[in-house]
Order: sequence, then C-alpha cells, then structure tokens
Amino acid sequence: MPNKKKKYKFRLFSAVLATVCIILVGDAVAPTAAIGNSQYLWWVIMLIGFFVPYGLISAELGTQYPSEGGMYTWVKKAFGAKWAGRVAWFYWVNYPLWVASLADLVTTYLMQMLGFEMTWPVILAIQLFYILLVSVLGVLRVSQSDILSNVGAVAKFIFMAGLGVLGVYVLITQGSANPINSPVDLLPMVGADGKFDFTGLGFVALIIFNMLGFEVVSTFSDDMDNPKKEIPKAIVLGGILIAVFYLLASFGIGVAIPLEELSSDSGLLDSYQILLTTIGLSAGAIKAIIVVVGGLFIYTLVANIASWNFGVNSVIAYAAEDGTFPKSWAKRNKDGVPYVVSIWTGVVGAIIATGGVIVAQFFPEVSNLFWTFFSLSLVCLLLSYLPMFAAFYKLHKQGPAVKNGYWIGGGKIKAFLFTAVPLMLLVVALFFTLFPEFDIAMFEYQWPLIVGACIAVVLGELMVSKVKKTKSGKQKRIKASR
Repeated sequence: MPNKKKKYKFRLFSAVLATVCIILVGDAVAPTAAIGNSQYLWWVIMLIGFFVPYGLISAELGTQYPSEGGMYTWVKKAFGAKWAGRVAWFYWVNYPLWVASLADLVTTYLMQMLGFEMTWPVILAIQLFYILLVSVLGVLRVSQSDILSNVGAVAKFIFMAGLGVLGVYVLITQGSANPINSPVDLLPMVGADGKFDFTGLGFVALIIFNMLGFEVVSTFSDDMDNPKKEIPKAIVLGGILIAVFYLLASFGIGVAIPLEELSSDSGLLDSYQILLTTIGLSAGAIKAIIVVVGGLFIYTLVANIASWNFGVNSVIAYAAEDGTFPKSWAKRNKDGVPYVVSIWTGVVGAIIATGGVIVAQFFPEVSNLFWTFFSLSLVCLLLSYLPMFAAFYKLHKQGPAVKNGYWIGGGKIKAFLFTAVPLMLLVVALFFTLFPEFDIAMFEYQWPLIVGACIAVVLGELMVSKVKKTKSGKQKRIKASR
C-alpha cells in the first residue's frame, strides 16, 4: 500500500492547473479541428452529454471512495477484481502507445521548427530520450512535480489562446479557410450534399479523448489537505478552462487551414505559420514565433505525461497487488510512488517507438505513425472507461459512503441519465473509431487497428483469467479511507 506520510502538499491552485495539464492535450487539437465547422455543435453536445456527467461522477467517486487506485478501486468495489483488472489492463495498454505517439510527434515538431529532415538514427535517439525522460518523471509524486505541470498548463494557455486570437483577427480581416456558407455546415452528421452521414459519429471519440483525465485528479487525494472539497473544485474550475481553450485552438486551426489540407500531427504549427503569414509578419519573426510555440508545445508533451504518470501507475500498482500484473509492478519507492510499472511502461513505449521508426524507414508509405499509435491508444483508453460509469451507477444506488463527500443529487433518474448517456457515447465512439464507414473497402486501411484492438482484448482476458474472484488471505485489501 502507498506510503501515507504527507511530506508534500498539493494545493487547490496546483490541482486546477494539474487538471488542465492532464486533460488539455495539445496533440489532439489538430485532429479535432479536422471535424470542420460542425465541431462547435459537437462540443456543445459532448460538453452536456459527456463532459459534465463524467466530471461530476469523478468528483463523487473520488471523494466517496478516495484512493490512489482511482477507477480500479471503484470498479473493484462494484464488480470485483476481474472487472477491475480489465480496466487496469486497457488503461495501461493505452499508455505506452500514447507515449510512443507523442515521441513521434516530438520529432515531427522539431523538424518543422528547425526546417530540415533528420536521419532515422537521430529521430530514434530523440524519441528514446523523450521516453526516458517521461519515465524518470514517472517516479515522482504529482506534488513533487507540480511546478512542471503548472508551467505546462500555462504553456498550453499561451499557445492555444494565441492560436484563437490570431484566428479571430484573420477571420475578421481576411475570412476563414473553412467558411460557414449556411447553417447546415454547423450540423453534425450532415454531409456536403446535405444528407445524413453516419461517419460523422467517428468524431465523437476525438472529442471524448479531449475530455478524459478527471479520474486521475482523484488519485491526488493523499497529497491534498482537504480532497473532499478541493477535488470537485479542481474539476469544475479546470473543466471550464479546458473547454474554453480547446475551442479557441480548434477555431484558430479551422480559420487557417482547409480541412482537406489539415495534418493530424503538424496541423497546429502549420496553422500558426499560415496565420502569421496572413497578418504580414516578416519571415524572421514568423520563424522565431514558430520556434517558441513549438518549444512550448514540446514542453507540454513532457508535462502532460508527467501529470498522467502517477495516476496511471497507481492504478496499475493496485492491480498488481491483486495479481492482474506481475507482483513486482506494485513496488513503491520511499515516497509511495510505483516505480517498476513506470520502468516497464518506458520499455514497452521504447520498443513500440523503435519498431515504428524502423517500419517507416523500410516502408516510407507508412507516413503517419502518430495517428497509427494514437488510434490504437484511443480504442484501449475508451474501453477502460466503460466499466467506470456502470460502477458509478451501482455504487451511487448504495448511498453515500462517507460524510461530507461530494454527492450528485437529483434522484434515480438523474443518476441513470448520468450513467446511460456517457456510456452510449462511449460505445458509439468505439464502434465508429473501429468501423468508420459501412463499406467492405474500409478493411483495407482499417485492419491494423481492428486486429490490434482484438489482440489487446484477448491478452487482457488471458491476464484477468488468473485473478481470483475472491481475494485470498495473503492478498492485500484495498481500503478507501473514510
């Protein structure tokens, strides 16, 4: 079990900024902007249907059942160790894939900033250094690295707000690269011909990804003086800031680049380049700004993973105590931080990144490794959240577990809606991420993602098959402090 000695304090201000740093992910802004003008209504729908229920559910579970095990603990209390093991497995599998995708993104941005191509050994060396760096940061408590996450949140504010402000100015003076010609352009799931388009549902997953991470905040409870009050406040305040800055950045990209020319990996810097050129800045000034913005962006890719590390590693350490993962993965350092799982995450991430660089070297047609790794990471991450909402509904029906913890009022109907609507959106997001089109030709390009997801499911079932339904006397019990 984690070391309970509170050597470090994590204040509300830092918790809000950590919430922003965790959830506000710059790497997903360009793919989201690719939705087009309908993204604004999509955001409204998802804010109401997913973001608000998910944030409040995380606040209730995080204060009613405070534990560094996060949603592993909640699902275990509701459905037992096997279902909790499935959650932990998919939660972890997504992580090294995500780290590898960000490592690829770092080298893409460095080449864009510096203006020249790198050889594959240099690319690989930089990616491995990035993975090593975030793995080392993974052995720190969030309260020990709060400066990193605080600065990371501010850096995101700067480059996302800058993109939004430039977008507003260019829209007023020059017009948009993706003009709104009629109200139909704003409608989700409506094609260019005005007919209903199911493929638009594939965008749900991108927006959900941009909203995930509230449950990580609950794992900070042992570092807070009053988590029952501070966790809900951090979620609400952080959520408002997150929504505003996502919309600003997506808007700026939408003004700058026609959808058919938007790159999912380099779109953010491409947008800055176009917007700055449009307002008439000199080539030297544009180059300097691109270097600064790119540097801030790369810094946030480090800070973002550093903020996620403790939450993910704690979930996996709790699962290791129950036998889902090797027992050694539950080992903690003197500050109570799981460190073995961080090492293995780095090793697997490095193997994925190395394989990706080698494949790209011999198969140049594989041009977007970021999107390949990111897509499989997204599927695994969404799978891990499905049981959490069902666990909320079951635990909520049992009534409050502690006094003065946050509680979602409104009766059974509200609790049911808070469970059913996000669950439905998650299922839709998963299905249309795996099967974006109702066409057999889709499998020609989609089969690696489908096969990868199936392999992840099979391996997960093999892992949880050895987890006992009831814990033996030798196994440690996970207790939520009351």
